[in-house]
Amino acid sequence: MLRQDSQGDVPLFDEDDTALRKNKLKIQHPVATFFHLFFRISAIVVYLLCERISSSFIASMVTIILLLSCDFWAVKNVTGRLLVGLRWWNQVDDNGKSHWVFESRKESSKKETSSSEVRVFWLGLVMCPVLWVFFVFFALISFNVKWLVVVIMGLVLQWANLYGYVRCKVGGGSNLKTMATNYFGLQLFKQAMNNSQRP
Repeated sequence: MLRQDSQGDVPLFDEDDTALRKNKLKIQHPVATFFHLFFRISAIVVYLLCERISSSFIASMVTIILLLSCDFWAVKNVTGRLLVGLRWWNQVDDNGKSHWVFESRKESSKKETSSSEVRVFWLGLVMCPVLWVFFVFFALISFNVKWLVVVIMGLVLQWANLYGYVRCKVGGGSNLKTMATNYFGLQLFKQAMNNSQRP
C-alpha cells in the first residue's frame, strides 16, 4: 500500500499564484530602493533649504552637485539593473567611434522583479526631473543667475538617466521620434476608420 506523506509539501491550486503575488509586492532590494530615492531627494531638499541652513553658496553648490552625481552613478549603474532590469552605457570601439548601448532584461527573468520596486523606480525617475524643470523656470523668472547653473546641472543629470532608461524600456535600437510618429499615425488611422464607419 502506497501512502503520500508529502501532501503538505505540494502547493494547492492558487497557492503558487498567491506566493508569487506576495513576492511581487515585497521589496526585494531595500538598500537599492532606499538609495534610488535618497540621493535625488536629498539634493532637492538641500537646494530648497540651503539658504536657510548655510550662508555659503559654494558649500551648498558643491553639496548639491555631489548628491546629484552620486544619484546619477547609483541609478545608472546599480538601481536600474537591480530594480527594473535595465541598463545603459556608452562604449568606444577600436576606431574611436562612440556607441550608446541600451539593454533590457530578458522576458523570462522579468518575473523576478517586484512591482513595488518598479513603481518606486519609475516614480522617482520621472518626478524628480519634473521638479528640476520647475526650479530652472523659477531661477529664470527670479533672475537668480548663481543658482541657475546648479539647477541646470540637476536637470541635465536627472534627464540623462530618464532618457537612458526610457530608451531601454521602449527598445534601444528604435528611435523615440520614429516610435512617436508611428504611434500618432496609428491613432489617426484608427480615428479615420472610426469616423468612416459612422453613418
